[in-house]
Amino acid sequence: MTFEQLAIFVATAEREHLTQAAKALRLTPSAVSASIKALETFYRLKLFDRVGRGIQLTREGRVLLKEAKETLARVKATEAVLAELGNLKTGSLDVHASQTIANYWLPSRLLGFSAEYPGIKVNLAIGNTATVAAAVVSGDAELGFIEGELDEPLLAASTIASDKLVVVVSADETIEHGHDLGKLKWIMRERGSGTRSVLEQALKDLDIDPQSLDVRIVLPSNEALLSAVRQGGCVTALSQTIVSPFVVNGQLRVLDFDLPPRRFTLLRHKERHRSAPAGKFEAYCHVHLQDQGALTGGV
Repeated sequence: MTFEQLAIFVATAEREHLTQAAKALRLTPSAVSASIKALETFYRLKLFDRVGRGIQLTREGRVLLKEAKETLARVKATEAVLAELGNLKTGSLDVHASQTIANYWLPSRLLGFSAEYPGIKVNLAIGNTATVAAAVVSGDAELGFIEGELDEPLLAASTIASDKLVVVVSADETIEHGHDLGKLKWIMRERGSGTRSVLEQALKDLDIDPQSLDVRIVLPSNEALLSAVRQGGCVTALSQTIVSPFVVNGQLRVLDFDLPPRRFTLLRHKERHRSAPAGKFEAYCHVHLQDQGALTGGV
């Protein structure tokens, strides 16, 4: 039994007339008759009785009509869902992002995307560079957003923004500009975070061994670093945009160390199918890269 046979049967049953059904379906009466005959023969039952010059449903035909109409309605509903998915009228998108991007770069992009495509539900999970990359590799996330570089052959990476790390200290500290970075007391993000990996590479470029640093505490979030460094006694490295309000209000001070800029990177799997929402949001981020600029701002 095919959907076409069901459609022919329903059209004929509703009109109780082969010729009228054929006209509505743009088929020949013989094609409609052959289709119904094929159903009756295959299932060994009679669907219509000839009464005078017309036809009427048999008891079995009435049972089939109810089921056939429900089946065709479900097919039409499924077709509508597929059309909406393809046209971004509905659907979902799973995104994972590292903390700086998730808290400071992504929100405005997600709001803009949701306003343009209100039927798409975006699910955002926050981690660090390592956990975000792992989520994209496993398929838990279609798109990932990380800070810095990543060497993962399964993933395609593209730059979507730039950022700058700065070294900050409590405004009450007496650390002078030009102080040796290797001799300061540090508060660090956990290993696997983009902030830490970018800082460690920058230190290596300055011939400072990251392993030799006096790291007093390791904390799992930017907010924890901000809270700890404001207590005094240590320095930390964070995004310029994150620390800017605290510099402006006099709680933090930026030390004069020129750390290189870092990239904000969008990740996707090279081999997995990319859904329409994922493709559209990726394009949206790249288009708005130039329109909205980089994350970096003045302090």
